[in-house]
Amino acid sequence: MTAHLLLSLALRSAAVGYVLVLIFLPLAALAHQSFAAGWDRFIQDLSAPQAAAALWLTVETAAIATAINALFGTLSALVLVRYEFPGRWLLNALVDLPFAIPTLVAGLMIAAIYGPTSLLGTWLQQGGMAVLYNQPGIILAMVFVTMPFTIRSLQPVLMGLERDQEEAAFTLGASPWITFWKVTVPSILPGLLTGVFLTFVRALGEFGSIVIVAGNIPMKTQVASVYVYGEIESYNPQAATSVSVLILLISFLVLLLLERLTRRPGERLPRLFQWTRQKDPRDSESVVPTAAI
Repeated sequence: MTAHLLLSLALRSAAVGYVLVLIFLPLAALAHQSFAAGWDRFIQDLSAPQAAAALWLTVETAAIATAINALFGTLSALVLVRYEFPGRWLLNALVDLPFAIPTLVAGLMIAAIYGPTSLLGTWLQQGGMAVLYNQPGIILAMVFVTMPFTIRSLQPVLMGLERDQEEAAFTLGASPWITFWKVTVPSILPGLLTGVFLTFVRALGEFGSIVIVAGNIPMKTQVASVYVYGEIESYNPQAATSVSVLILLISFLVLLLLERLTRRPGERLPRLFQWTRQKDPRDSESVVPTAAI
């Protein structure tokens, strides 16, 4: 056995062991605990009114936050890559701020801006729109925490994108809007899908900022992560693990779909589902050899 082969095996073993210890083993332990009382108990925990409301609110608000970040994240990435303006470097640095600060601090920032004692919060409440302790506050917290995903996923794609096709579309008379949808979007679609899917998965599990702005009102502003925390505090780990496993399953399926969609078109479906046409023997007979032409 050569030194190169030994090194290759060592690197593979280290990588697999790293993933097993940090991700697979905790997930397996959580899944075992959630199903320890049986499948019926698992379904009962998920179908409880408070748990079902928390799960539905989480998926709904995460989807809305994902749509907002998909739109404004794409526009922000285009501006940062293709336009020169004073302070662009500062704006580019601020994009990563949600990654750098604790999410609990993000919740405090939102509460300071939209709280009932702030000018903006008072003005919104007078107009009949309450942000804190309501769904808009949850969505705003999710948007803030997940803002960098779409921007950072699109920036390298836009930097490496050749603009020849866009210029050709302009030459043929296409408007900027048509060019964007017909030429630019298909070219940046893998990066856009990556940002969108990562935003949704991250929003599903957000806790720190939401626990500040949502108020943890059951059946109204209680999201799944806050519900799990409350069940643990109430000495009901069975219900907490059941909801956690469902959120993890949704996240895993979303990431699995992302992995498939960002592949080349011929590799998006597993080989088990790829239908290949049986080659007709007559096809080879009808092909004219190149040397005979």
